[in-house]
Amino acid sequence: MGEKSIQKKKFILEKARDVFIEKGYKNVTMKDIVEACDISRGGLYLYFESTAQIFLEVLHAEEAKGSDDFMDHIAEDATAADILLLFLQEQKAEIFRKKDNLTVATYEYYFENKPTKKDNILKKRFDSSVRIIEKLVEIGTENGEFYCESPAEAALNIMYLLEGMKISAQTIGLTNEAMDRQILYLLTMLGVGEEEME
Repeated sequence: MGEKSIQKKKFILEKARDVFIEKGYKNVTMKDIVEACDISRGGLYLYFESTAQIFLEVLHAEEAKGSDDFMDHIAEDATAADILLLFLQEQKAEIFRKKDNLTVATYEYYFENKPTKKDNILKKRFDSSVRIIEKLVEIGTENGEFYCESPAEAALNIMYLLEGMKISAQTIGLTNEAMDRQILYLLTMLGVGEEEME
């Protein structure tokens, strides 16, 4: 694929992302994306066969960008507790971001489609986060920052709580204060004092 084609595909994905944010996943048609991109239907089909294919590529791009953004915020002298707190704050920001958020579209996609193991970005993201948190808890425990007998279970509990809060924020509502209490609870369960959280 030449540079011009790469740029065109990137443009289509950016515009499609906006459409998915606005309409969710299940209500988006190829016609919506054609109109958003101001291109011909044939021009869109040169790059993509379906809205499902487009959405998966949008998710892949989101995943890569999210990892890069998180890594850019970690200070060189950050402790395991600092990094875990930053991770939780990033998750909170994502949960409360009303605009520029693909959460609803992502869940609609996964309820409608049964992605293969290879294409299950949500599962990969979850598993990757569990591994990162587990490693942070292990390091923090070794350094005396945390007290935890089972870093693997702690990591799973943290991720299940975060996933539940993502859904709660979209369905029954979630306040900043409620999320802050849950983050505080998670950190106190790991033995982190309030003075270390500030």
